[in-house]
Amino acid sequence: MKILTCPAHLQRLEGILRKSLPLTLPVFGAVLNINRGNPGQYEVLVDKWPEFGAVLARPSGEVASGDMGHCRSLEAGSWGVLGLDFGMPGALGSIAAGLLGSWGQPAPGIRVGSLNPSHVDLLNDTWPYGGNVRSRRYLAEILGCFPQVCLQDSSGQPVAWVLTDHFGTGTHSYTLPEHRRHGHMQVALTVAAQRAHARGFPTFG
Repeated sequence: MKILTCPAHLQRLEGILRKSLPLTLPVFGAVLNINRGNPGQYEVLVDKWPEFGAVLARPSGEVASGDMGHCRSLEAGSWGVLGLDFGMPGALGSIAAGLLGSWGQPAPGIRVGSLNPSHVDLLNDTWPYGGNVRSRRYLAEILGCFPQVCLQDSSGQPVAWVLTDHFGTGTHSYTLPEHRRHGHMQVALTVAAQRAHARGFPTFG
Protein backbone atom coordinates (compact mmCIF):
# COMPACT_ATOMS: atom_id res chain seq x y z
CA MET A 1 0.00 0.00 0.00
CA LYS A 2 1.15 3.54 -0.78
CA ILE A 3 0.66 6.39 1.71
CA LEU A 4 -0.64 9.51 -0.01
CA THR A 5 1.18 12.57 1.30
CA CYS A 6 1.07 14.92 -1.68
CA PRO A 7 -1.61 17.60 -1.12
CA ALA A 8 -2.52 17.54 -4.82
CA HIS A 9 -3.06 13.76 -4.72
CA LEU A 10 -5.16 14.05 -1.56
CA GLN A 11 -7.30 16.77 -3.17
CA ARG A 12 -7.71 14.61 -6.26
CA LEU A 13 -8.68 11.64 -4.08
CA GLU A 14 -11.29 13.78 -2.32
CA GLY A 15 -12.81 14.69 -5.68
CA ILE A 16 -12.86 11.07 -6.84
CA LEU A 17 -14.45 9.87 -3.60
CA ARG A 18 -17.03 12.69 -3.68
CA LYS A 19 -18.25 11.49 -7.08
CA SER A 20 -19.04 8.06 -5.62
CA LEU A 21 -20.94 9.14 -2.51
CA PRO A 22 -22.53 7.58 -0.51
CA LEU A 23 -20.56 4.42 -1.25
CA THR A 24 -17.26 6.08 -0.36
CA LEU A 25 -18.37 7.51 2.99
CA PRO A 26 -16.25 5.11 5.08
CA VAL A 27 -13.09 6.99 4.09
CA PHE A 28 -14.40 10.21 2.55
CA GLY A 29 -14.75 11.96 5.92
CA ALA A 30 -11.19 11.03 6.88
CA VAL A 31 -9.87 12.44 3.60
CA LEU A 32 -11.88 15.64 4.15
CA ASN A 33 -10.39 16.01 7.64
CA ILE A 34 -6.87 15.36 6.32
CA ASN A 35 -7.33 17.98 3.61
CA ARG A 36 -8.58 20.49 6.21
CA GLY A 37 -5.64 20.43 8.59
CA ASN A 38 -5.67 16.76 9.65
CA PRO A 39 -6.73 17.36 13.27
CA GLY A 40 -6.84 13.62 14.00
CA GLN A 41 -3.39 12.91 12.53
CA TYR A 42 -4.66 10.31 10.06
CA GLU A 43 -3.15 9.08 6.84
CA VAL A 44 -4.61 7.57 3.69
CA LEU A 45 -3.20 4.56 1.88
CA VAL A 46 -4.08 3.31 -1.58
CA ASP A 47 -3.17 0.04 -3.25
CA LYS A 48 -1.80 2.01 -6.24
CA TRP A 49 -1.98 5.54 -7.57
CA PRO A 50 -3.76 7.01 -9.44
CA GLU A 51 -5.80 3.97 -10.57
CA PHE A 52 -6.51 2.71 -7.05
CA GLY A 53 -8.83 -0.15 -6.20
CA ALA A 54 -8.65 0.11 -2.40
CA VAL A 55 -8.33 3.00 0.06
CA LEU A 56 -7.53 2.79 3.78
CA ALA A 57 -7.67 5.58 6.38
CA ARG A 58 -5.79 5.00 9.64
CA PRO A 59 -3.94 6.86 12.40
CA SER A 60 -0.58 8.15 11.08
CA GLY A 61 2.32 5.79 11.52
CA GLU A 62 0.19 2.83 12.58
CA VAL A 63 1.35 -0.58 11.47
CA ALA A 64 -1.42 -2.96 10.43
CA SER A 65 -2.25 -5.62 12.99
CA GLY A 66 -5.18 -7.83 13.87
CA ASP A 67 -7.16 -4.98 15.48
CA MET A 68 -8.35 -2.72 12.67
CA GLY A 69 -11.38 -1.41 14.58
CA HIS A 70 -10.53 2.27 14.12
CA CYS A 71 -9.49 1.99 10.46
CA ARG A 72 -11.90 2.56 7.61
CA SER A 73 -11.31 1.05 4.22
CA LEU A 74 -12.86 0.79 0.80
CA GLU A 75 -12.30 -1.90 -1.75
CA ALA A 76 -13.74 -1.59 -5.20
CA GLY A 77 -16.83 -3.74 -5.52
CA SER A 78 -17.40 -4.16 -1.78
CA TRP A 79 -17.84 -0.63 -0.48
CA GLY A 80 -19.93 -0.25 2.64
CA VAL A 81 -22.05 2.75 3.54
CA LEU A 82 -21.36 4.88 6.59
CA GLY A 83 -21.98 8.53 7.24
CA LEU A 84 -23.37 11.31 9.34
CA ASP A 85 -27.10 10.61 9.37
CA PHE A 86 -28.75 13.61 10.95
CA GLY A 87 -32.16 11.93 11.06
CA MET A 88 -33.88 14.78 9.25
CA PRO A 89 -35.67 14.29 5.95
CA GLY A 90 -33.95 16.24 3.20
CA ALA A 91 -31.38 17.72 5.57
CA LEU A 92 -28.87 18.63 2.90
CA GLY A 93 -31.41 20.29 0.63
CA SER A 94 -32.87 22.29 3.49
CA ILE A 95 -29.47 23.41 4.67
CA ALA A 96 -28.25 24.33 1.23
CA ALA A 97 -31.38 26.37 0.62
CA GLY A 98 -31.26 27.95 4.08
CA LEU A 99 -34.74 26.69 4.93
CA LEU A 100 -34.18 25.55 8.49
CA GLY A 101 -37.34 27.01 9.96
CA SER A 102 -37.90 26.42 13.67
CA TRP A 103 -35.43 23.51 13.77
CA GLY A 104 -32.57 26.00 13.62
CA GLN A 105 -33.73 28.01 16.64
CA PRO A 106 -32.97 26.99 20.23
CA ALA A 107 -35.79 27.14 22.77
CA PRO A 108 -35.94 30.15 25.11
CA GLY A 109 -33.18 29.96 27.71
CA ILE A 110 -31.09 27.62 25.52
CA ARG A 111 -28.11 28.74 23.46
CA VAL A 112 -25.68 27.13 21.03
CA GLY A 113 -22.25 26.75 22.58
CA SER A 114 -19.37 24.31 22.78
CA LEU A 115 -18.23 21.49 24.98
CA ASN A 116 -14.85 21.81 26.67
CA PRO A 117 -12.39 19.33 28.23
CA SER A 118 -14.15 19.55 31.60
CA HIS A 119 -17.15 17.78 30.02
CA VAL A 120 -15.25 14.58 29.12
CA ASP A 121 -16.54 12.68 32.16
CA LEU A 122 -20.14 13.63 31.33
CA LEU A 123 -19.61 12.43 27.75
CA ASN A 124 -18.03 9.19 28.94
CA ASP A 125 -20.88 8.54 31.39
CA THR A 126 -23.59 9.11 28.77
CA TRP A 127 -22.02 7.33 25.78
CA PRO A 128 -23.32 3.75 25.34
CA TYR A 129 -19.73 2.57 24.71
CA GLY A 130 -18.28 4.68 27.51
CA GLY A 131 -17.55 4.25 31.16
CA ASN A 132 -13.93 3.16 30.87
CA VAL A 133 -10.47 4.70 30.52
CA ARG A 134 -10.15 3.86 26.84
CA SER A 135 -13.50 5.45 25.90
CA ARG A 136 -12.67 8.52 27.99
CA ARG A 137 -9.37 8.95 26.15
CA TYR A 138 -11.13 8.55 22.78
CA LEU A 139 -13.84 11.09 23.67
CA ALA A 140 -11.23 13.56 24.93
CA GLU A 141 -9.38 13.21 21.62
CA ILE A 142 -12.40 13.81 19.40
CA LEU A 143 -13.62 16.63 21.66
CA GLY A 144 -10.28 18.38 21.27
CA CYS A 145 -9.85 17.81 17.54
CA PHE A 146 -13.17 17.68 15.72
CA PRO A 147 -16.28 19.82 15.30
CA GLN A 148 -19.03 19.48 17.86
CA VAL A 149 -22.20 21.30 18.84
CA CYS A 150 -23.54 21.76 22.33
CA LEU A 151 -26.79 23.33 23.46
CA GLN A 152 -26.42 24.95 26.87
CA ASP A 153 -28.88 26.21 29.44
CA SER A 154 -28.77 29.76 30.81
CA SER A 155 -26.04 28.80 33.30
CA GLY A 156 -23.83 27.36 30.53
CA GLN A 157 -24.42 23.71 31.41
CA PRO A 158 -24.72 21.19 28.54
CA VAL A 159 -28.26 20.13 27.64
CA ALA A 160 -27.69 18.29 24.33
CA TRP A 161 -24.69 17.70 22.09
CA VAL A 162 -23.45 16.21 18.84
CA LEU A 163 -19.83 15.04 18.39
CA THR A 164 -18.08 14.07 15.16
CA ASP A 165 -15.08 11.79 14.74
CA HIS A 166 -11.98 11.20 12.61
CA PHE A 167 -14.13 10.11 9.69
CA GLY A 168 -16.48 13.10 9.72
CA THR A 169 -19.32 10.98 11.08
CA GLY A 170 -21.57 11.51 14.07
CA THR A 171 -20.24 9.52 16.99
CA HIS A 172 -21.99 10.66 20.18
CA SER A 173 -25.26 12.60 20.26
CA TYR A 174 -27.17 12.91 23.49
CA THR A 175 -29.81 14.94 25.30
CA LEU A 176 -29.87 14.83 29.08
CA PRO A 177 -33.05 13.00 30.22
CA GLU A 178 -34.53 16.00 32.04
CA HIS A 179 -34.31 18.07 28.83
CA ARG A 180 -35.82 15.57 26.40
CA ARG A 181 -38.96 16.10 24.30
CA HIS A 182 -38.25 19.80 23.75
CA GLY A 183 -36.68 19.55 20.27
CA HIS A 184 -33.13 20.19 21.50
CA MET A 185 -31.61 17.35 19.48
CA GLN A 186 -33.26 18.57 16.28
CA VAL A 187 -31.66 21.97 16.83
CA ALA A 188 -28.25 20.48 17.67
CA LEU A 189 -28.35 18.19 14.62
CA THR A 190 -29.44 21.05 12.36
CA VAL A 191 -26.59 23.26 13.54
CA ALA A 192 -24.13 20.36 13.17
CA ALA A 193 -25.43 19.69 9.65
CA GLN A 194 -25.09 23.38 8.73
CA ARG A 195 -21.52 23.48 9.94
CA ALA A 196 -20.60 20.18 8.27
CA HIS A 197 -22.11 21.33 4.99
CA ALA A 198 -20.22 24.64 5.18
CA ARG A 199 -16.96 22.66 5.55
CA GLY A 200 -17.77 20.52 2.50
CA PHE A 201 -18.90 17.40 4.36
CA PRO A 202 -21.92 15.53 3.02
CA THR A 203 -25.03 15.26 5.17
CA PHE A 204 -27.99 13.00 4.66
CA GLY A 205 -31.10 12.04 6.55
